[in-house]
Amino acid sequence: MYNTTIYTCIVQANKQKVKKILAFLFTHLEGRQLFVFKEQHLTLKAVKIVLQVAILYAFSVAGEAVHQLFNLPIPGSIIGLLFLLICLTFNIIPVKLIENGAGFLLSFLPLLFIPAMAGVINYPSLFSGSGAILLLVVVLSTIVTMAAAGIASQLLEKRVNKRKEKKKCRNSLSQFL
Repeated sequence: MYNTTIYTCIVQANKQKVKKILAFLFTHLEGRQLFVFKEQHLTLKAVKIVLQVAILYAFSVAGEAVHQLFNLPIPGSIIGLLFLLICLTFNIIPVKLIENGAGFLLSFLPLLFIPAMAGVINYPSLFSGSGAILLLVVVLSTIVTMAAAGIASQLLEKRVNKRKEKKKCRNSLSQFL
């Protein structure tokens, strides 16, 4: 009962209150109770990530089903990503519902490129005839991709900041009235 009450307080508190509660935990509770609390928190976070990855996987499966059903030339995983984009755009699914799971999957993304590079290294004849052109295309596409990602992230950040400002204005106006 004591640990669940503290956990509820932490979930509902903002960052400064969390720091005060953690300081209280470190100074007033025995190490054993604190360890159980941390273990429960980590377990809940792991379960949350697994559920979020399952949601992302459900979109992939739905895309594959549409691909098979309508025999489309677009891969099912891309169709699933388009479904996810539509759901996120129209706030059918909030970003917080998949945020940690997507971050977890993105942390392993670089590992997926290692086998592809190892395979390319095994076939140097691919680069002998048009290696310079291929290198130029790779460099230019990397630059374009980085620029597009940067511009998109800046636009999204501006959009989020505008929403926060509007929300802050509404809150301050409602408190004034």
